[in-house]
Amino acid sequence: MNPDLWHQIFGFDNYGELLVLVRNSIIAGALLGVVGGLIGPFVMMRDLAFAVHGISELSFAGASAALLFGVNVVAGSIGGSLLAALLIGVLGAKARERNSIIAVLMPFGLGLGILFLALYPGRSANKFGLLTGQIVSVDNPQLLMLVIISVVVIAALFVIWRPLSFASVDADVARAKGLPVTGLSIAFMILLGLATAVSIQIVGALLVLSLLVTPAAAAMRVTSSPLLTPLLSVAFAVTSVVGGILLALGGGLPISPYVTTISFLIYIVCRVIGARRTRRGNSGRLDPAATPVTAAAAAR
Repeated sequence: MNPDLWHQIFGFDNYGELLVLVRNSIIAGALLGVVGGLIGPFVMMRDLAFAVHGISELSFAGASAALLFGVNVVAGSIGGSLLAALLIGVLGAKARERNSIIAVLMPFGLGLGILFLALYPGRSANKFGLLTGQIVSVDNPQLLMLVIISVVVIAALFVIWRPLSFASVDADVARAKGLPVTGLSIAFMILLGLATAVSIQIVGALLVLSLLVTPAAAAMRVTSSPLLTPLLSVAFAVTSVVGGILLALGGGLPISPYVTTISFLIYIVCRVIGARRTRRGNSGRLDPAATPVTAAAAAR
């Protein structure tokens, strides 16, 4: 490989001085790793990976509009995410309907976002950062907003954790037990919208799946424990984001390639471990058929 190219990807000149510049990004990344790691298992159980991408497109449109009109980008991103989450949650009760709605929202949101960015007269780095993330993009007011939103999402998840787990794996039985399945679904979509909106500030709209889906998918390959799955998911997400920030700082490139590469490598390792356990007859991989029993028993 060309030495200059290698240095551009992994260059660590004056690294200590540069590290100070991304203090806020590291704090935000760690928080978002916790949020993404906790919400990811529910995304997988409820088969909403496609929805995350759909929400991110409207979140990108909201952030682009905010950039164009000179208002808070995080607020614009949250507005777009919540709109998409509510539309998917209210209109997409059934999986087939949900996928159709997401497929309609995705190009619409992406088209609007591209239009707003094309009209934006400012720096091209701001435009590019909304799609792929920025290494130095979190100032003190943004960090405060990210902390507040992250705490709200985490606290709300803990409040509804048990009924949401039950409703996620067996909605019919949960409804028969008197749980407000529809209300839980809408509440979760709102939390997912908030998590997506804040994640975009770090990893960008195009690659938000690497934070909200891949860590949970990796954790589910090696354990079926309702306790270990979210813990491993959080560990994988924090490692991916913080590790990606630290590596991106050396090369001065967008953060997203580093985050997605770390996240992907963790998934591959977990998949190999899960496959080996399966061959040995002692699988630690999540068994979808067994999950409802575990979650339902815990909810009861």
